[in-house]
Amino acid sequence: MTDALHATDTIAAITTAPGAGGVGVVRVSGPLAPAIASVLLGREPQPRHAHLCRIHDADGEVLDQVLLLYFPAPHSYTGEDVLELQGHGSRVLLDMLVQRLCRMGARLARPGEFTERAFLNGKLDLAQAEAVADLIGARSRAGARAALRSLEGVFSERVQALLEALIALRMHVEAAIDFPEEEIDFLADPAIAEQMQRLRRQLLRLLEETRRGVRLNDGLSVAIIGRPNVGKSSLLNALAGAERAIVTDIAGTTRDVLRESLELDGQVIELLDTAGMRDSQDPIEREGVRRAREHLARADLALLVTDAGHAEGDLALLADQDPGAARVVVVNKIDRDGREPGRERRGDSEWLWLSARSGEGLDTLRGLLREYAGSDAEGAFSARRRHVQALEAVAAHLNRAEETLNATRAGELAAEDLRLAQRALSEITGAYHPDDLLGAIFGSFCIGK
Repeated sequence: MTDALHATDTIAAITTAPGAGGVGVVRVSGPLAPAIASVLLGREPQPRHAHLCRIHDADGEVLDQVLLLYFPAPHSYTGEDVLELQGHGSRVLLDMLVQRLCRMGARLARPGEFTERAFLNGKLDLAQAEAVADLIGARSRAGARAALRSLEGVFSERVQALLEALIALRMHVEAAIDFPEEEIDFLADPAIAEQMQRLRRQLLRLLEETRRGVRLNDGLSVAIIGRPNVGKSSLLNALAGAERAIVTDIAGTTRDVLRESLELDGQVIELLDTAGMRDSQDPIEREGVRRAREHLARADLALLVTDAGHAEGDLALLADQDPGAARVVVVNKIDRDGREPGRERRGDSEWLWLSARSGEGLDTLRGLLREYAGSDAEGAFSARRRHVQALEAVAAHLNRAEETLNATRAGELAAEDLRLAQRALSEITGAYHPDDLLGAIFGSFCIGK
C-alpha cells in the first residue's frame, strides 16, 4: 500500500510532547485512521490493544519505535476512528512522525479540532468541551477539580434541569394563548405565576454557582483601591509575603496597575494594586487613576484601603464598582492609633481593621478572601463568563415575560421572551449555537486538543 491513502478529512497532531526522556503522543482522527494504522503496523490492529511498532519513513528508514493503539468509532474521544501513537518525547521525532502521517493522507489539526469533533459527534456538549480546556489550563487544585466536575457533566445537568423547567413554563403559556375566545383567563392561572417563581429561584441559584465557577476558573479578581499613601502597596506586599510593590512616603508612587497572584487553600486570587485615586494635573497619574477605575468596574471584589480618619468619606471612591461585586473596607494603620484588629458587617460591606505594616489582622483578611473565592468548593463546577452572560440574559427575558403577564396579559409577547430565554440557555451546552461562537471557543484551544 502506498502513502497516498486518499481521504478527505483525517487530522493528525502532537497531543503531548513532554520533552526528552518522556513519552510523546500523536493522535490521528478520521476515516483514514484504520488504514494508516494497518500500514504502520503491517497488519490490521486489534482495537484497544497496545502494539509495539517500528515507524518507517517513506524511504524505509526507522523514525521511532512506538506503542500503537487503535480505537474504532464511535468508542473514542472524538467519536471517529482514532489512532494514537506513543513514542519518545523528542519534539524532532514527533514532528517527523506527524509529517509522515500527513504524507499518508492526514492533515494537521486546527486548534481545538479534536475536541470540536467530539462535540459535533455528540461525545461532549459545549460546556464539557470548554471544561477540557479549563482542566488543561487549571491554575489551582480547586480549579482543576471544578473543571473535572464540569467535564463529567455536573454543570450541564444543572443547565438541562433549568431548561426543562423553562420549557414546561413556555408550554403552559403557549397553551393558554390557544384559547383566546374562552371566558376563562388562562394566563391568570396561579400555576403560571408559581412556575415562574420556582424557575426564577432555580435560575438565581445556578447563576450564583456559575459565578463561583468563573472565580474558581479565572481566580478571584481583587482590586485594591484608595487614596494615595493609605497603604495599598504595603497591603499587597504583606499578602504576597514579598516586596512586590514599591513603597514610599511620596504620594502617587504607584502609577500603573500591579498584578500579583496568590494561592490560598488551593484557590487563585488575583490582586490588583492600583494608583491612588485623587485629582491630579499630572497626565501620567491621571491615566493611572483612569485605569484604577476601569479595573474596579471589572473586579469581583474591591478592597477599599483607608484609615480611621477618612473611612466614611472614602466610600465615595467605590462609585465605579460593579453593583454585583463585593466590597471590603480595610481600615489600615491600626498600629498608629492603638485599635485592636477586628471584623464587622456594615450594610453591604465587610469592614476590617488591620495593620499592613505589623501584620495584625492580616489572617482575618486572608480568611475573608478565601470566603469570597469560594473556599468551600465541594461540588463546585468550572464555568466561563459567557455562561454567566447567558444566564443573565435568561433572567432578563424572564423578568420581561413576568412583567408582560402581570401588566397586559399579552401572552404572545411573554411567550416570545420565554423562547428567547430558552435559546440563551441552550447556547451554554451548544443545543443552539451560532457558528461564530464555536469558532471563538475552539480557536482558543491549543493544537492537539
